Amino acid sequence: MDGNGRWARSRMLPRYVGHREGVKTVRRVVEACTERNIAALTLFAFSSENWRRPSDEVSLILNLFVTTLKKEVAVLDSNGVRLRFIGDRAAFSGKLRELIDESEARTRDNARMELVIAANYGGHWDITQACKAIVRRAVAGELDPDTITPQVMAAEMSLADLPPPDLFIRTGGERRISNFLLWQLAYTELYFTEVLWPAFGTGELDDALLWYANRQRRFGRTGEQVEQLKGA
Repeated sequence: MDGNGRWARSRMLPRYVGHREGVKTVRRVVEACTERNIAALTLFAFSSENWRRPSDEVSLILNLFVTTLKKEVAVLDSNGVRLRFIGDRAAFSGKLRELIDESEARTRDNARMELVIAANYGGHWDITQACKAIVRRAVAGELDPDTITPQVMAAEMSLADLPPPDLFIRTGGERRISNFLLWQLAYTELYFTEVLWPAFGTGELDDALLWYANRQRRFGRTGEQVEQLKGA
């Protein structure tokens, strides 16, 4: 969700106004995804690298987390959305960690859509914590290192219980994935748009979904094989 600060600067507004508008876009996109029967949506809300930003901006973003969670969790719950967080929570305040725990517990049994918030998350961190878990199992004698496969690794990653993402959307004009779900995006279709996140609406979402619908997903097969499978 890129471009909050640039959206604000282009309007001669402080960056924090862009972040507030970005929260409105989150609400709009989540609602649109539930209406379109999308099973899971993961939002990259705060990366492990975002701590490098000015301290006042970081504080604002974290405060937005708190106020947004307090305001939105009841709405998500009433709409059947399960909320969960991935990332290293240790750096967050006790108040924020408590709110995260409470929101996850409140929505745990919802099944209409899975909304995942990646906060203090990075793909390198994700892979590293999976490796640590596997090493601990090997040291304990629970796992033979020779039996470690990509499937064993995948089982220790964040979102191991969900299918890999079908579609990645990045707003704001950048053409990179910036340490987001590095393992999980191996076969994901990558869609980049110049639209800044606060201006991203249902029309832009539908443009991305239409683009995705016209992609041929081969997973190593030839195009002819894919067409044959579709006709089988």
